[in-house]
Amino acid sequence: MENKKFTVTDDLLASKSQRLLNFIIDVLIIYIIEITIGTTIIIIGDLTHSYAASNWVTSLSLIESFFFGLIILFFYYSITEMYFSRTFAKYFTKTLVVKNDGSKPNMKSIIIRTVSRLIPLEPFSFLTAERGWHDTLSVTYVVKKHEFVEKKKLLNPSDEIVV
Repeated sequence: MENKKFTVTDDLLASKSQRLLNFIIDVLIIYIIEITIGTTIIIIGDLTHSYAASNWVTSLSLIESFFFGLIILFFYYSITEMYFSRTFAKYFTKTLVVKNDGSKPNMKSIIIRTVSRLIPLEPFSFLTAERGWHDTLSVTYVVKKHEFVEKKKLLNPSDEIVV
């Protein structure tokens, strides 16, 4: 039996509401991570009577805090999508990042995807297109996990699907 080539189709794509929910949840998680790191530095500084680091954290300007958040955003998206093909928000919404052929994105695609998120106004790219800039530039798709797995199994039942 010949295997047919799998391709992500429009019916598998995550909805705009799922994508918006992913964005909101991920931003909240990034913010919580940022607060947790800052608080941990302050607590360690207080416990060790070494106030240089805790003074640095408490004196961060709004701009410095924003850039600290961007660094956390970079590592959060890179690590979670590189290793799991999904962020914590995507677990909640049951969505997944894949390449056009249904395979797991490689490191280059994930880095492009993550860096693209840093483009100003990038979150609004969904208002004018079905896929955001971080999807199109990295040639990746966010799909509904269960529908994706079922369709891929139907097309190529012998393939092992790792998600």
